[in-house]
Amino acid sequence: MRIIIGIPAFNEGKNIASILLKLKKISKDIIVCNDGSTDLTGNIAEELGANVIHHKKNLGYGAGIRSIFLKAQEMNADILITFDADGQHRIEDIDSVLKPMINNEADMIIGSRFLDKNNEIPKYREIGIKAITSITNSSIGKKLSDSQSGFRGYNKKILDSIVPSDSGMGVSTEILIKAAKKKFRIIEVPIVVSYEGETSTHNPVSHGASVILSTMKFTSIERPLTFYGIPGITLFSIGLFFMVWTLQIFSETRQIITNITLIGTGSIMVGILLLITGIILYTIVNVVREKRN
Repeated sequence: MRIIIGIPAFNEGKNIASILLKLKKISKDIIVCNDGSTDLTGNIAEELGANVIHHKKNLGYGAGIRSIFLKAQEMNADILITFDADGQHRIEDIDSVLKPMINNEADMIIGSRFLDKNNEIPKYREIGIKAITSITNSSIGKKLSDSQSGFRGYNKKILDSIVPSDSGMGVSTEILIKAAKKKFRIIEVPIVVSYEGETSTHNPVSHGASVILSTMKFTSIERPLTFYGIPGITLFSIGLFFMVWTLQIFSETRQIITNITLIGTGSIMVGILLLITGIILYTIVNVVREKRN
């Protein structure tokens, strides 16, 4: 069984050497995506024997994960473990992520920061992660505790059928949406994290915005009738209510209340537009999928 560990890294020269030396005791197959680093991250990784993918410029976390996925496929990996380069994760927890996959209990394992009660996560991070996870859960129909963890395990089924496309932090949500759509088995295991020192380079506001936009984008593609249809029907119904109200007032007073009429007309038009958009996108998506198959 070929186990590959993938590390997306941007300017992690201070951490990458110690992490690689420890990881080499678990697997000799390590992929480092040097995402346009301006320090010695790539050089250090190469000196320590890692398979290094060089991005000429910083393309984003998602682009790094995509490159790692493609390289792992090329290397015929049976299992891919993605591991952050910022020093948050413990090497010892890799066994917890690997074990369910080796035992064929799941196709995708997420190392959750919230299943271990000893983790001291900064409050602002906890609130943000839980909010994003709630949005993700509503899109995939599962109840996860940490949808944004970068510490994950993927088996060969996942690697052969999913290629991430989001270049930003929304890639974690994208993979979950695609995996849930294909009914892959997804479970979580507890991990320990450390937030001491300067660990994360991601701005929490931009991270949250990226994930929300990504969730909306992939939900609209995977479930266009639901994404556009429910708001469309809701607005159309509201519009009908206001139009009936307008007609009722007119029949009694021979007066047209402009505000009520505009609300009714606008709601009906937007509702119809959303319904048509959902139907068209649903048709296009299914035609593209049929051609691919």
